[in-house]
Amino acid sequence: MTVTPIDLFTSAVHLHPGGQVHTEQQTMDPELGRDGWLLMAAHAETEADVHGDHWELHPDADELVSCITGGIRLVLRPERPGDDEDEIKLAAGTAAIVPRGRWHRIALDAPSGIMAVTLPRGTHLEKRTEA
Repeated sequence: MTVTPIDLFTSAVHLHPGGQVHTEQQTMDPELGRDGWLLMAAHAETEADVHGDHWELHPDADELVSCITGGIRLVLRPERPGDDEDEIKLAAGTAAIVPRGRWHRIALDAPSGIMAVTLPRGTHLEKRTEA
């Protein structure tokens, strides 16, 4: 087997339950990596690059969200109507864990490099009404 560099900003990295790892072109398809964990990284210049006008939910696993460069805010939708959103500021080199089943989105404080790891199967996106 030949070992070659992987561009994390254009490749999705699948971590399969049996221990295999493979890569393929990134896509927002929630069926991608359905048989294991998925690591994806992205350069984000605007909130459109991180679907900032949508809430996202992963029903089958927590999600690790990491700010590699720049600065982001991880915004958690209120669990009860009328409550405020929770915001977690992430500076370069920091991360947070979004609990499974919690609606969330990313807001940019600056152009940023972002990395996330989760089980993508069953991921839901919902348009923000206030976007």
